[in-house]
Amino acid sequence: MTIFNRRRFLAMSASTLAVPAMAGQADVAIWRGSALGAPASLHIVGLSQIQAQPIFDQVEAELLRLELIYSLYRPNSQIMQLNTTGVLDHPAPELLGVLSLSGALHDASDGAFDPTIQPLWQARAGLDAANGPVGWSHLRFDTHKVVFERPGMAMTLNGIAQGAVTDQIATLLRGMGLQNILIDMGEVAAIGGHENGSDWQVGIADPEGQIVQRITLRDRALATSAPMPSFGSDMAHIFHPNGTPAVNQLVSISAPNAMLADGLSTAMCMIEPANIGSVLQLFPHARVEKIMSL
Repeated sequence: MTIFNRRRFLAMSASTLAVPAMAGQADVAIWRGSALGAPASLHIVGLSQIQAQPIFDQVEAELLRLELIYSLYRPNSQIMQLNTTGVLDHPAPELLGVLSLSGALHDASDGAFDPTIQPLWQARAGLDAANGPVGWSHLRFDTHKVVFERPGMAMTLNGIAQGAVTDQIATLLRGMGLQNILIDMGEVAAIGGHENGSDWQVGIADPEGQIVQRITLRDRALATSAPMPSFGSDMAHIFHPNGTPAVNQLVSISAPNAMLADGLSTAMCMIEPANIGSVLQLFPHARVEKIMSL
């Protein structure tokens, strides 16, 4: 599973470098900022920068709202309240959606995907953290409350939250009637295409920033995960909850929504290539776009 500093190789390049398939044929308003501490961008076809500015303002407000749910850097976020006290009352619907899919991914991956790995990561990173138990089975949640059943537990959703944020921004923009958009909030969602009918072209980058494959997207999302050292150590930031390292160097998954693509790309880093097909059978609309084994 992934650590709280998940943003992989975004500091060096983009996890997925997205560019118009045929540029210069229409106005494209571009926003650049950050989402959950990672570089983020948004392309809206058919609007000028001035026309799009009110939309960008709403996007930034929505990102702040979502950070107050998922961020491990904001002490007043919902996930931090849960990690601090072991109980979260009145969880946001968005959080419950992420937890529900996390449970499905945990089961499908035979436990390889487990957001309760946070204490193990903190201990491995040499941070001041309790060596609390790791185990999805010790988490309980419903519309009223999220509860850790054992002391010392903590959670990171950075293996799936970027995709959830991407989907939420997509929902916001669709609600405004926008039809041709490229969203990159750590994971990529392509809505529609260009006014000339062409799709969005997306480049999958490795941890060194080299494009290893290009694909086209329309009404589909893409997520890429690549275990790599962080915090100046040789410890990869994605590893199995049992402590063993990831078996794949890079996994890129496309799916109808970014949250599913994000969670699957994280889980697949820890699953032998020969076993990936059986996992994907449980998510028939997802597919592997690129895999590089260690």
